[in-house]
Amino acid sequence: MSKYSRLEESINYQFDDYTLLERSLTHRSFSKDNNERLEFLGDSFLNHTIASVVFSRFTSASEGDLSRMRSSLVRKETLAFIGRGLDLGSYIKFGEGEKKSGARNRDSVIADALEALLGAILLDASFDIAAQVIVDLFKTRLDDLGEADALKDPKTLLQEKLQHFGDPPPDYIVLSVSGKSPNETFEVACFAKGIDHAVIGRGSSKRKAEQIAAKNALEEMET
Repeated sequence: MSKYSRLEESINYQFDDYTLLERSLTHRSFSKDNNERLEFLGDSFLNHTIASVVFSRFTSASEGDLSRMRSSLVRKETLAFIGRGLDLGSYIKFGEGEKKSGARNRDSVIADALEALLGAILLDASFDIAAQVIVDLFKTRLDDLGEADALKDPKTLLQEKLQHFGDPPPDYIVLSVSGKSPNETFEVACFAKGIDHAVIGRGSSKRKAEQIAAKNALEEMET
């Protein structure tokens, strides 16, 4: 029995060429023969497949809505969530330095490995089989796609809400950055008309902190 049997069962696919599977789970810190090229292939194929699926399912959606749907599905956080569900981190081979740094649990590393795994399946099987693996892995997320507004990020929703009342767009100011990369914490203040104080958001990136601040501002406006 292969040491990857549990993973293969989870993705409902059994490899013919295990060197492809091994390479997809090899971090660049471990070997020059790593998963970066497969990640490139898997990323492109994933975007194509998800774009094709949402295009077929949502026949009345605009280009902007389709783009938001695709982005919500292929973003790093979503890929990392799915990758953790497959326990991908436990299979990835790292160099000693990266292993000690906690790379095994890093969103970006798990997301990259999932993309590389999809690239490996594409090379090992066929376009249709690899696409079906993607559809199966993303089934719950695809089924949960709802109205276009639900797919808009908080910054977009806040800006649209303000524009509706003829108000200027919100301003975002970085208040502080603490910690060291890749474990930084950003604190951002959001200023929006209708709220007489700064609304704070904290996140692992400037973008995430801004999104959280916008979400908090929207919640305040609705109370």
